[in-house]
Amino acid sequence: MLMLAGCNGGSGSSSTPTPSAGIVHFVPNSLAFWSNPANWTTSFGPAYADITLASSNFVPCRGGPFALCYYSGPSSGAEDLSCTLSADGNYANCNCFDIPYGVYFVDINAILNHAVYEKTVAQCGADGSLCATLNSAPVCANVNQGNLMPGSSVYSTFSFDCVPENGLGLTNCPSAPYAGCMTAPCFKTAQAGIVQCSCPVFNGPYQVGQNDQACTLGGGLTWSAAFAPGATPTATPAVSVSAYKMMSADTRVAAVSGAVPIPPACLPDAPGALGCPLYVPGVTMLPADSGVDCAKVCDEYHSCLQPKGAQAGFTCDATLCTDECNDRDLVSVACGGLAGCDISEIVKAETAADCSCCASQLCGCDPSPETNKAISTLNQQQRDRGITPQCDVNSTLCGSP
Repeated sequence: MLMLAGCNGGSGSSSTPTPSAGIVHFVPNSLAFWSNPANWTTSFGPAYADITLASSNFVPCRGGPFALCYYSGPSSGAEDLSCTLSADGNYANCNCFDIPYGVYFVDINAILNHAVYEKTVAQCGADGSLCATLNSAPVCANVNQGNLMPGSSVYSTFSFDCVPENGLGLTNCPSAPYAGCMTAPCFKTAQAGIVQCSCPVFNGPYQVGQNDQACTLGGGLTWSAAFAPGATPTATPAVSVSAYKMMSADTRVAAVSGAVPIPPACLPDAPGALGCPLYVPGVTMLPADSGVDCAKVCDEYHSCLQPKGAQAGFTCDATLCTDECNDRDLVSVACGGLAGCDISEIVKAETAADCSCCASQLCGCDPSPETNKAISTLNQQQRDRGITPQCDVNSTLCGSP
C-alpha cells in the first residue's frame, strides 16, 4: 500500500486489471464498474489508482490488524517486501508489514468497496475533512472488523509505524504500471510479520515513498505506489525518526511534499511526531467539559480480555505507544484481545485530554493482578529490544511480577 497513487489528468489506464482467480479485489467485483470514469473517485483516475489531493483525504483510524505496504516493491532488504507482478501484469502480489494494532490512515479516494466509500463520503465529506478524529470514518469499522472485502480480513492501509527504521521520502516517477495497494485484500504468509496483499496494478505517473529510488525495478517487480498530483521530491535524505519527531507540522509537510497524512492536531496513540504525549502525572487531565464517562472507560478496560485472561486495554496501553517496527509481535500479544471490542469511550477520553495510551490513568482504572503480571512481562520484553516502555517514562502501567 504506498499511499498516494494515480493516473494522469483523466487519461485513464492503458491496462485495466482483470479479476485474479479466487480473490475478491473490489465490491462490486467488476472492473468495468471501477474503470468507468463515471465511477472514478477523483478526476485523475479510479479508486485503485490511490490518488490523494489533500492530506485530509487520509481519515484516521485506530484498531487492526492492517497491512503496511508503503515500503514494498524491491526484493532486497532484511525482509522480503517484494511486489511481484502477476503473469498478465494486472495485479501484484506485495509482501507487506503485518501490523497487529495501532493508528492507521485510509485514503478516502481509494476505498475499494463502493458502498463503504459512499457511506464514508456521506459522513466525512468528499475530501475526508469532517472525520479528523479517530474512528469517526465508517471505513475504520470495516477494516477493524475484517469485513471490507469478502474472503479476506486484513487490508492495506497507511501508518507511520515503521518510520523509525525506514524513514519517509519521495521519488517522482513517470507513467508506468504500479501497484495501488490501499484497501487491497491481504493474507497471512509463512514469513513472520509479513502478509501478502493482492494489489490492482494501474498505469500512470506515481510517487515512491522514499528518496532517490529507481522507478523501474525489473525482474517482474513493481513498486507499491500512489499519486499526489503536484508533489515534488525532497532535496534532503529520507526523513529519520529523530528528525521527524522534531519537525513542526508545516516542516513535516514540506519534508514529504504533502504525500502523507498531516492531521491538524496530535492523534492519541499514533506513533512518532503525530502522536499525543504520554500521560504526565499531576499534569495531564480531562477537561471539565469533556463529557467523558470514566465508569464506562474503566468498563471498556476491564471487559476486553486476552486469551489467558489479562485485560487487553491495559496491556495494549503499556506497549503500543512506545512500540517500534521491531516489536510488532509484542504489540500483537498486548493488543490482540481488543479486536472487536468497543473502545469508543477510551478514544473519547484520550482525544479530550490530548494524550496517548492514557485513559486508564485519567480515569483511575486499575488492572487485575493477572493483567499486572502480563504488563510487567511486556515491559521487560520491550527493554530487552532497546525500547523504553511507558513505565520507564512516567512510572505508570508498570505492572508487577
